[in-house]
Amino acid sequence: MEEIDLYSYENDLYDKGIEFIAGVDEVGRGPLVGPVVTACVILPKGFVLEGLNDSKKLTEKKRDLFYEYIMENAISVSVGIINEKRIDEINIYEATKEAMYMAINNSNVKPQHILIDAMKLDKLDVPSTSIIKGDAKSISIAAASVIAKVTRDKMLYELDLEYPMYDFKSNKGYGTKKHLLAIEEYGIIDEHRLSFAPVYKYKDKKNTK
Repeated sequence: MEEIDLYSYENDLYDKGIEFIAGVDEVGRGPLVGPVVTACVILPKGFVLEGLNDSKKLTEKKRDLFYEYIMENAISVSVGIINEKRIDEINIYEATKEAMYMAINNSNVKPQHILIDAMKLDKLDVPSTSIIKGDAKSISIAAASVIAKVTRDKMLYELDLEYPMYDFKSNKGYGTKKHLLAIEEYGIIDEHRLSFAPVYKYKDKKNTK
């Protein structure tokens, strides 16, 4: 299997004189609970982190190490977080776009070009490229994937301490069998997404611990 060059998109842009290239990715579109989290990361030219690719393919230990390295070495790191209430208001697709705009706007360095994982953002004031499976094809998007994933996981670990019966520490809010059985037994919490079918059917059954 041919190895993908994680630097090809960035190098093409560097060759055109573009210096500040942002990678943007999201985590949390599928879970039944919690926010959707996005990250916008601008890496320095020549940035190397061996083994960095899509955050879902990394072990948690490696992801945490990469998170620290990216935070220390990136030109800019920013996040966008849209909570479950807003997701319910505008749907998860629109909420993801909103979170991406938020992460980009929160950047303390203005990108000159933005590489986005899969999504198309049509309200940007700088050029952008949407890349299918971008977190496995672009070093900048891969870095954003790690930042978004670790940020969201930390939030779910905190929620797990408060509501251990849902096993958020393991499932990260996805609709696993244990999670669904816990909803059935205990009801839902405020952080559950009511617009998601497995949650909506228990909308009137609130967890009182």
